Formats: sequence, structure tokens, C-alpha cells
Amino acid sequence: MIRLVMVTFPSSELATTIGRAVIEERLAACVNLIPAVRSIFRWQDKISDETEVLAVFKTTTDVVTPLIERVAQLHPYDVPEAIVIDVVDGLPPYLAWVAAAVATP
Repeated sequence: MIRLVMVTFPSSELATTIGRAVIEERLAACVNLIPAVRSIFRWQDKISDETEVLAVFKTTTDVVTPLIERVAQLHPYDVPEAIVIDVVDGLPPYLAWVAAAVATP
């Protein structure tokens, strides 16, 4: 099964560095970087309003946990966002490519 993992980053440079690292490590097949998302959230009992970069990683069920662990290891936030979404359908050749591009444990 294919999964999407959404993670926000404080800068494009950091999102690119971590994105390339997990692609090189075959923990994801692809990462889309969406610049300048605005995040409004409560952290340590204060309301924050920040511009971040949203990364959408394409991976498989088999490596979603190692992907999240690796991103957390490299990420500067104390508690980085990492939300997993199941892909329920898609173009079969694309889904097959994602599965083939990701390492199998």
C-alpha cells in the first residue's frame, strides 16, 4: 500500500536537504515541496503564526515508520508534524513506480 506523509519545515533549504536524504536512503520515492504555507497553531500555550514549507513524501506501508523516524531525527522541531495518509487508489503504473523506488525491508 502507498502512503503519503505530510511534514512541515521551517525553510525550503531544510526541506530540500531532508527530502534528498530520505530519497537517497530509499525511504520515499518522491517528495513534493510546497513553499510558503501558513501555519497557525498552539505551541507551549502560545498561538504561533509561521510561514513553513510543506513536504509530501510518497512511500510505502513497509517503510513509513522508518521514514517518520528518520525525518524526526533530522528535523529541528521538538515535535515535527508527520501525518500519514493512506492512498486508496491512483494510476496503477505510478503506484507501482512508488513501490519499486522505495527500499523493501
